[in-house]
Amino acid sequence: MSTIGFDHIAMPTANAEKLIAFYKKLGFTINDEAAWRAGDANIFSIQIGDSKINVHPEGYTATLRGPTAVPGCADICFVWEGTAEACQEMLAEAGVEVIRGPGPRKGARAGGGLPAVSLYARDPDQNLLEWMIYL
Repeated sequence: MSTIGFDHIAMPTANAEKLIAFYKKLGFTINDEAAWRAGDANIFSIQIGDSKINVHPEGYTATLRGPTAVPGCADICFVWEGTAEACQEMLAEAGVEVIRGPGPRKGARAGGGLPAVSLYARDPDQNLLEWMIYL
Protein backbone atom coordinates (compact mmCIF):
# COMPACT_ATOMS: atom_id res chain seq x y z
CA MET A 1 0.00 0.00 0.00
CA SER A 2 1.04 3.59 -0.54
CA THR A 3 -0.18 7.14 -0.27
CA ILE A 4 -2.00 7.99 -3.51
CA GLY A 5 -3.20 11.56 -3.04
CA PHE A 6 -4.75 13.90 -0.53
CA ASP A 7 -8.30 14.09 0.73
CA HIS A 8 -8.35 17.63 2.11
CA ILE A 9 -6.31 20.52 3.37
CA ALA A 10 -7.46 23.10 5.89
CA MET A 11 -7.04 26.85 6.11
CA PRO A 12 -8.31 29.56 8.42
CA THR A 13 -10.18 32.64 7.23
CA ALA A 14 -10.58 36.11 8.68
CA ASN A 15 -13.92 36.64 6.89
CA ALA A 16 -15.98 33.58 6.03
CA GLU A 17 -18.64 35.55 4.13
CA LYS A 18 -16.09 37.14 1.78
CA LEU A 19 -14.35 33.81 1.24
CA ILE A 20 -17.61 32.01 0.41
CA ALA A 21 -18.65 34.73 -2.06
CA PHE A 22 -15.20 34.71 -3.71
CA TYR A 23 -15.04 30.94 -4.27
CA LYS A 24 -18.67 30.80 -5.41
CA LYS A 25 -17.90 33.45 -8.08
CA LEU A 26 -15.18 31.10 -9.32
CA GLY A 27 -17.68 28.25 -9.62
CA PHE A 28 -16.67 26.19 -6.60
CA THR A 29 -19.24 24.32 -4.49
CA ILE A 30 -19.33 25.20 -0.80
CA ASN A 31 -20.07 22.13 1.32
CA ASP A 32 -21.99 22.46 4.60
CA GLU A 33 -22.67 26.18 4.07
CA ALA A 34 -26.28 25.92 5.27
CA ALA A 35 -25.32 23.85 8.33
CA TRP A 36 -22.52 26.32 9.16
CA ARG A 37 -24.90 29.29 8.82
CA ALA A 38 -27.44 27.52 11.06
CA GLY A 39 -24.78 26.87 13.69
CA ASP A 40 -24.97 23.12 13.15
CA ALA A 41 -21.41 22.86 11.74
CA ASN A 42 -18.22 24.49 12.98
CA ILE A 43 -16.63 24.63 9.53
CA PHE A 44 -17.50 24.54 5.84
CA SER A 45 -15.45 23.38 2.88
CA ILE A 46 -14.68 24.21 -0.73
CA GLN A 47 -15.06 21.19 -3.03
CA ILE A 48 -12.39 20.58 -5.71
CA GLY A 49 -12.95 17.34 -7.63
CA ASP A 50 -12.50 14.50 -5.15
CA SER A 51 -10.67 16.74 -2.66
CA LYS A 52 -11.66 19.72 -0.55
CA ILE A 53 -10.39 22.66 1.46
CA ASN A 54 -11.82 22.73 4.99
CA VAL A 55 -12.25 26.34 6.03
CA HIS A 56 -11.87 27.30 9.68
CA PRO A 57 -13.99 30.45 10.14
CA GLU A 58 -13.05 33.29 12.43
CA GLY A 59 -13.36 32.25 16.05
CA TYR A 60 -12.92 28.53 15.27
CA THR A 61 -10.49 26.78 17.57
CA ALA A 62 -9.08 23.32 17.10
CA THR A 63 -6.23 21.45 18.69
CA LEU A 64 -5.53 19.37 15.59
CA ARG A 65 -4.17 21.99 13.19
CA GLY A 66 -0.90 23.70 12.50
CA PRO A 67 0.11 25.79 15.51
CA THR A 68 0.87 28.85 13.37
CA ALA A 69 -2.09 28.61 10.96
CA VAL A 70 -3.41 32.11 10.30
CA PRO A 71 -5.52 33.58 7.49
CA GLY A 72 -3.40 33.98 4.38
CA CYS A 73 -1.10 31.02 5.11
CA ALA A 74 -2.23 28.85 2.16
CA ASP A 75 -0.59 28.42 -1.22
CA ILE A 76 -2.95 26.34 -3.38
CA CYS A 77 -2.54 25.15 -6.96
CA PHE A 78 -5.64 24.16 -8.92
CA VAL A 79 -5.54 22.33 -12.25
CA TRP A 80 -7.46 24.15 -14.99
CA GLU A 81 -8.96 22.03 -17.75
CA GLY A 82 -8.82 24.32 -20.77
CA THR A 83 -6.62 27.04 -22.18
CA ALA A 84 -4.74 29.75 -20.34
CA GLU A 85 -6.87 32.28 -22.19
CA ALA A 86 -10.10 30.64 -20.97
CA CYS A 87 -8.76 30.64 -17.42
CA GLN A 88 -7.87 34.34 -17.69
CA GLU A 89 -11.39 35.05 -18.96
CA MET A 90 -12.98 33.13 -16.10
CA LEU A 91 -10.89 35.03 -13.53
CA ALA A 92 -11.64 38.38 -15.18
CA GLU A 93 -15.38 37.66 -15.26
CA ALA A 94 -15.21 36.85 -11.52
CA GLY A 95 -13.38 40.13 -10.89
CA VAL A 96 -10.18 38.39 -9.83
CA GLU A 97 -6.90 40.12 -10.65
CA VAL A 98 -4.16 37.95 -12.13
CA ILE A 99 -0.96 38.95 -10.36
CA ARG A 100 1.38 36.86 -12.49
CA GLY A 101 1.21 34.74 -15.61
CA PRO A 102 0.57 32.98 -17.69
CA GLY A 103 4.10 31.73 -17.45
CA PRO A 104 5.89 28.38 -17.68
CA ARG A 105 5.76 26.20 -14.58
CA LYS A 106 6.72 22.71 -13.52
CA GLY A 107 3.70 20.86 -12.18
CA ALA A 108 3.34 17.49 -10.48
CA ARG A 109 2.01 15.40 -13.36
CA ALA A 110 4.39 12.86 -14.88
CA GLY A 111 6.93 13.66 -12.16
CA GLY A 112 7.12 17.26 -13.32
CA GLY A 113 7.77 16.26 -16.92
CA LEU A 114 4.65 17.67 -18.60
CA PRO A 115 4.82 21.22 -19.96
CA ALA A 116 2.50 23.66 -18.21
CA VAL A 117 1.77 27.32 -17.63
CA SER A 118 0.29 28.98 -14.56
CA LEU A 119 -1.69 32.05 -13.57
CA TYR A 120 -1.57 33.45 -10.04
CA ALA A 121 -4.10 35.41 -7.98
CA ARG A 122 -5.04 35.97 -4.34
CA ASP A 123 -8.25 35.31 -2.42
CA PRO A 124 -9.77 37.70 0.17
CA ASP A 125 -7.44 36.35 2.90
CA GLN A 126 -4.41 36.87 0.59
CA ASN A 127 -3.84 33.14 0.14
CA LEU A 128 -1.83 32.56 -3.03
CA LEU A 129 -3.87 30.75 -5.68
CA GLU A 130 -2.39 29.20 -8.78
CA TRP A 131 -4.16 27.73 -11.79
CA MET A 132 -1.95 25.17 -13.58
CA ILE A 133 -2.72 24.57 -17.23
CA TYR A 134 -1.08 21.49 -18.73
CA LEU A 135 -0.23 21.92 -22.40
